[in-house]
Amino acid sequence: MGKKKLDVMAKEREIFIHGQVDETGNIVVPGCVRNGIDEKSADKIFDEMAEFAKYAFNKSHAACYAVIAYRTAYLKAYYPAEFMAATLNSFLGNLDKIPQYIDECKLMGIEILKPEINKSDGKFTTEYVPASESLFGTGPKVDNALSGTVPKVAKEAKIRFGLGSVKNVGTTPVSNIVMERQKNGPYKSFTDFCERIADEAVNKKCVESLIKAGAFDEFEQTRSTLLASFEGIMDSIQSGRKKGFAGQVSMFDLGSEEEKEEMNEIKYQFNEHEEMSNKELLSIEKEMLGIYLSGHPLEKMRSQIEAQTTINSINLRAIEEQMSSTIEDPEMMMTRQSGKTKYKDGQSVKYAGIISSIKKKYTKNNKIMAFVTIEDLYGTAEIIVFENAYINAGKSLVEENIVMVEGRLSIREDDATTIIANEIKDFGEQKHKIFTLDITTANEGQKEKLRGALRYFSGDKNNMNVQIQIEDELKPCGQLYLTDKIMTVFQDILGEDKVMILE
Repeated sequence: MGKKKLDVMAKEREIFIHGQVDETGNIVVPGCVRNGIDEKSADKIFDEMAEFAKYAFNKSHAACYAVIAYRTAYLKAYYPAEFMAATLNSFLGNLDKIPQYIDECKLMGIEILKPEINKSDGKFTTEYVPASESLFGTGPKVDNALSGTVPKVAKEAKIRFGLGSVKNVGTTPVSNIVMERQKNGPYKSFTDFCERIADEAVNKKCVESLIKAGAFDEFEQTRSTLLASFEGIMDSIQSGRKKGFAGQVSMFDLGSEEEKEEMNEIKYQFNEHEEMSNKELLSIEKEMLGIYLSGHPLEKMRSQIEAQTTINSINLRAIEEQMSSTIEDPEMMMTRQSGKTKYKDGQSVKYAGIISSIKKKYTKNNKIMAFVTIEDLYGTAEIIVFENAYINAGKSLVEENIVMVEGRLSIREDDATTIIANEIKDFGEQKHKIFTLDITTANEGQKEKLRGALRYFSGDKNNMNVQIQIEDELKPCGQLYLTDKIMTVFQDILGEDKVMILE
């Protein structure tokens, strides 16, 4: 009845009134008539049930959802940090969803703290600090909230990023890391951490990801130093454990506790490196966390971007909200925050941001196109790039490149609001790094291997343009996703002096 399946209801009406028997004549459902109710009354009863079914389902669900809506609205109003932490935890491990809700936290004025090995749990948690400017904030102590009085709060709540949301870090390693910390106290140093988790199923990939995410920033070593050293340190610890099992004693096991601590300082070798550039740090942070947390590559360009663009991701979200709430007007127009500019389907716009992903595909006519996600200071936008714009964009279409998009708005009732690009170009003056391969003296065998490597390491996810050098001539040669390990492959083919990154 609730689903209003008329053919099914007609059969059920017959069974309700006259009952049902099986193939051998046994009564399965007696029906109203067999129970002494006349057919006319039974028919009327069924009509009343059918009429009630038209609104009973909606009414019951409306009541349930009203209760849920009230409770969640109350929690979001009076316990915003706790509410958003719980929301983030419901998408734990989903790097696509979590950035959306962290953007919401930022709009609500809730600070997201980066992961720290001695403060983060597996999930997102709230931390309370003294309210800096006002008695009113986002803490948990609420007085007479139900009576409508303003809640007085002594502390301000912030959300600490959970270790379980770092890429490549599983739930079992995180549980072991947190449990060891709770049992034996905070980790005193990076080597102390490595020693204490050596038997706890925490592998090198997990430790590398935690380093990239900045979880060890409270210790004295730079991230680049830790990345260059962690494998050797973990191998040393495992080697020492094996010797211990064999009954061997090292010089580090002798002496007093004080002497042991001093010896521990020199026990492991760190390959000291200067810290990476801010851009590189933000890049690996984004890779591990799905968002820029400790800063944003566009922050220094904020005023330039605002002066040269006509739309941002906040405006795009507002258009979608307007579409979902008001669909009567197909030419839906929305007033921009300034109150002067209005947006409508097909309108020319300018949008700027940093490319976070590029998904290429081919149309039925075998023409290339791409769906490009570009992030500005407030969120992301999807840009649709057809063949002409794609070809003309050339070297600008590389991940982590900052670009200006000139195009037109596509506003549809059933789809996300997108921008269809007419032109994509670099934003402002940027120094581009180009992966350069000198093949002047390469033989045919090396060239064949080089062609294979370039095909293998290029795809949808590219972060650097490639060029070939033949004597003094430079020729563009597509794009690839370059890492230190991939660079080593090309150095093995051509030689270290023939592989360079030029600006």
